[in-house]
Amino acid sequence: MTTWEYMTAPLLIHATKQILDNFGQDGWELVQVVPGPNAEQLVAYFKRPKQ
Repeated sequence: MTTWEYMTAPLLIHATKQILDNFGQDGWELVQVVPGPNAEQLVAYFKRPKQ
């Protein structure tokens, strides 16, 4: 059975692709993006199989 680890990270609107690409290279899969504490920021939720 696969077990997962999860992470949240701020996602700045002006650097979205670069941030997501960096996490993707580390094996993180984007699960959801929700509004952050202000209009210029989002919060991204990621998961990856636990090692």
